[in-house]
Amino acid sequence: MSRFDGKVVIVTGAASGIGAATAKRFLDDGAFVVLNDIRRDKLVETSSGFDPGRVLIHSGDVSDRTYLQAMVDETVSRFDRIDVLVNNAGIEIIGPILGTSIESWHKIMQTNVDSVYFAIRSALPHLLKSKGSIINVSSTCGLGGDWYNSAYNASKGAVSNLTRALALELGISGVRVNAVAPGTTFTEMTKPIEQHAALMTKFLERIPLGRGAIPEEVASVIAFLASEDATFVNGVNLPVDGGLTASNGQPNATAFLADFGFASQSEQRL
Repeated sequence: MSRFDGKVVIVTGAASGIGAATAKRFLDDGAFVVLNDIRRDKLVETSSGFDPGRVLIHSGDVSDRTYLQAMVDETVSRFDRIDVLVNNAGIEIIGPILGTSIESWHKIMQTNVDSVYFAIRSALPHLLKSKGSIINVSSTCGLGGDWYNSAYNASKGAVSNLTRALALELGISGVRVNAVAPGTTFTEMTKPIEQHAALMTKFLERIPLGRGAIPEEVASVIAFLASEDATFVNGVNLPVDGGLTASNGQPNATAFLADFGFASQSEQRL
């Protein structure tokens, strides 16, 4: 028996990256899964090879709260319940504050924050019945700031704190609310960085594990948070970042330890 047999899961932004990996993970674990994105053809690719009876492809824009309500209504009409809501859909707009248009600000907030808030509002009556679980996809960018990324930082910071607030509000009703905070994860969003070798090196040297994540590594944590293994986990923004946020921001000075009379890690003998 798979751990999500009979459970109904909605995953937004399921066309690629973390969303696609998450949808596949829940399908692998026996769930009925509703896949959302604006790219219907990609959703078909994500669900390829799985039992069509356990899949509902629902293409639409999560920044439209009327659409979100329709998606929830169709989910319940098709599968009778909702057990897990994964709010993954998001966009990133990089640039200085004066170079970010008002339209861009509103778009990132509507897609990254409003969609989470209104998806939860729409799904909550059903999650209360099932004593379900909400997992929001925030970011390490929602736990601290970045240069020239104020709009995205603000949106993910909102998701992180919304997660905490709703965990307080809904926990007594049996609905757990958690978030994952991925660091550098190789998806469509990171393609420009991957193609810039010097910048990619800068990103990776800040990660203690020495590499970025693949989407499946984030999906496995999302599945854990939704599972019976995490029944007492509530209100957490769980970094999935290879240790990035364990740092206090100081540079890695390993190469200079000898200058101060200390052995480097490679020279230590345990």
